[in-house]
Amino acid sequence: MFKLPRTAALIAAAFIFMTSAPASAQLETKAKQAIIVDVETGVILFEKNADEQMPTSSMSKVMTTYMLFEELKKGRIKLDDQILVSEKAWGMQGSKMFIKVGDRVKVEDLIRGIVIQSGNDATIAVAEGLAGTEEAFAEAMTMRAKQLGMANSSFKNASGWPDPGHYSTAKDLAILANRIITDFPDYYHYFAEREYTYNKIRQQNRDPLLGKVAGADGLKTGHTEAAGYGLIGSAIRDGHRVIMVVNGLESTKEREEESIRLLEWAFRTFDRKPLVKAGETIDRASVWLGKSADVPLVVKDDVRVVLPRARTGEVRMSVSYETPLSAPVKKGAEVGKLKIEIPQQAPIEAALYAGADVQRLGFFGRAKNRARYLLFGQSE
Repeated sequence: MFKLPRTAALIAAAFIFMTSAPASAQLETKAKQAIIVDVETGVILFEKNADEQMPTSSMSKVMTTYMLFEELKKGRIKLDDQILVSEKAWGMQGSKMFIKVGDRVKVEDLIRGIVIQSGNDATIAVAEGLAGTEEAFAEAMTMRAKQLGMANSSFKNASGWPDPGHYSTAKDLAILANRIITDFPDYYHYFAEREYTYNKIRQQNRDPLLGKVAGADGLKTGHTEAAGYGLIGSAIRDGHRVIMVVNGLESTKEREEESIRLLEWAFRTFDRKPLVKAGETIDRASVWLGKSADVPLVVKDDVRVVLPRARTGEVRMSVSYETPLSAPVKKGAEVGKLKIEIPQQAPIEAALYAGADVQRLGFFGRAKNRARYLLFGQSE
């Protein structure tokens, strides 16, 4: 049977626009570990020791709330369900919600006790309520974290209480922040609440970004002697969200100043640009033995990129696919890849799809094309 050899082709496109040397090279921070991520594109705008293991103190509580929100979303518990406070939870030292042993506390109150007041007592109550023991809950936290892509994280307790086997990284915590924001939009609002009163005790959210950085809406502070002062923070402006993690700062003042400065830098320094629109024809691929000689190649979703505002370098776009495609070609079938190369960033890839149906030629049409190819090395 006659076969047309299939070869890979790489078609280089023109330069799209210009960008600068990495803006992150112009930035320094007092934090020992830090990362800033543009959520929509996943581009890391800045990082410092982002894969270095570090104690995570109360920032660990974001993982605890992820586990709790997941149970709520699945319907296994409800916001007005009540959890019994054990003596262990009541007696936990450090920051407190001030729940009492033997009390039954609503899940929603415990959420606020964790994310607003950073209550270790509330955190243990949730862990015991969901898993029976804090130790079992911590094992489940670690397992779930691995499933979320937090490959360098280990949890020994629910609160972030110091333990040599309890650690994460700035990059892992950024992954966690992104997941809790995107997975639980119905519950994320708790992180932005400025204060909460329980048992006649009024406490304010410790997040230094709230009310001081436009669009800031979470997430969680942390502090231990070993870890220093840390923060998982996020803000959204004009539909663009940035996540930041810092750790290892020396005081609450330094944490506040650095966190505000870094987030403002991220919004001020970078633009988010639409590069390719969904359904836009990127190229046309030849089709062998089809009723049409070629087919448009399109992307299904808009492709956006993050670029420093000062532009001095080259950005390239290319497409790759096997040519020619063999008819029939079904509209929506994945047939190639779009690759975008931006200086000092990891390449961005998007799937290319057939933008139209191409039916296979009938018997006489196929015979004519095969004969033409054998005689002249080309088809119609």
